[in-house]
Amino acid sequence: MPAQTEHWRSQSRSILRLGGPLIVNYLAVAGMGLADTLMAGRLGASSLAAVAVGNSVWMLNFTACLGVLMAISPIISRLWGAGEHHKIGRYTRHGMYLGIALGIAVLLVGRSAVHVLLEAMSIDPGFRDITVDYTRAVLFGAPGIFIFLALRFTTEGVGYTRPIMFTSVFSLICNVVLNYILMFGHFGAPAMGAEGCGYASAITMWIVAIALGTYITLSPRLKKLEIFTRLGQFRPKLFREIIVLGVPISITITAEAGLFSAVSILVGTRGAEITAAHQIALSYASSMFMVPLALSSATTVQVGHMLGAGRPVQARIAGYAGIGMCAAFMAVSAIVLLVFRDVIVTLYTDDPVVTGIAMSLMLVAAIFQVADGIQIGAAASLRAYKDTAFPMVINIFAYWIVAFPLGFLAAITYRLPANQIWAAFIVGLGLAAILLTWRFNRLSRASVLAA
Repeated sequence: MPAQTEHWRSQSRSILRLGGPLIVNYLAVAGMGLADTLMAGRLGASSLAAVAVGNSVWMLNFTACLGVLMAISPIISRLWGAGEHHKIGRYTRHGMYLGIALGIAVLLVGRSAVHVLLEAMSIDPGFRDITVDYTRAVLFGAPGIFIFLALRFTTEGVGYTRPIMFTSVFSLICNVVLNYILMFGHFGAPAMGAEGCGYASAITMWIVAIALGTYITLSPRLKKLEIFTRLGQFRPKLFREIIVLGVPISITITAEAGLFSAVSILVGTRGAEITAAHQIALSYASSMFMVPLALSSATTVQVGHMLGAGRPVQARIAGYAGIGMCAAFMAVSAIVLLVFRDVIVTLYTDDPVVTGIAMSLMLVAAIFQVADGIQIGAAASLRAYKDTAFPMVINIFAYWIVAFPLGFLAAITYRLPANQIWAAFIVGLGLAAILLTWRFNRLSRASVLAA
């Protein structure tokens, strides 16, 4: 029993060590979005709306490509755990090739299709053109940020997450400075407004890619991977391995993100007060989700290291430790919501109607947050086993076959209160948490028995 306890402590410490810098990374990314929103707000309602809508379009493309490139992390972590360090550079380079290809595709298709898309979405003509300008500008950063992701998931996979933290904080600073220059016309630059915000983001994406690439080149710990010094030949097999593993991940995370977007649209049909309350509650829940998101990435790496080293028992313990820590943090967040929800809501608004609705939504959020922590931890653990197709099926079933119809019935058919619309989140996330944990338990146990 003491030995078992020490194993749990050891795996938990490793996940926290890996996850700490990643928490800073995700908070820096969230900070960039907040900075864009606050600075665009100074330009007026039209520019703020343009940045909000344009960013939603960009994030849809980004999330889909992010999922594909996430496959690099479990591949690299298992190679590192197995001591096959000489293969890591090959996979990283092919991840970069894939990132460049995805980035160019998003850039070319997005710039030509964005105007038609916004018209189809019936976006207000009053700020539609500004939205088009912002979106076309930010898309120039797509190849850069996808190159960065390939490098980021490599450093993450070898268990060295500090470079990710440093470059993310650096990117936040660059983004704010470039926003100041390009949006408002300082230091001789023209005042480009919302379009300047898009170009600032795009330039930042390229800067962060170059910064991390330079760090890898100069770092004694990372340059031995020979990512840039040995270009080597193109290997379709490696390319295909990343895509086959990554596409289900992409569909999985897009399914969850899509559910929250779809419910936002459903809520938006019920009036300004409900919509405002929805945004307040979702803003808090999304902010708190950054921590388990970072811990889940660290869990993938740690479980992958143990599997690569041929230690399935330790991998199983690491997986459950990661799930437990994600759930524990969200439980603390839920308690904070239950005790201080009135204080939190008043930070956003003093409107009594909006406040009342938001308070009821915070109670729902307190319930689904724990399930959200469990499901993200379980999904991350399964990625380390290279099990991505089954979680994809689970998420589609839980979110779109079960949860979304319930949300639609509550919002549109029966016109129920906002908190009952949000009950769809409880059902979807709860079902996903149960099924993904069941899947991890079955798969990890089979791995132990087969050893």
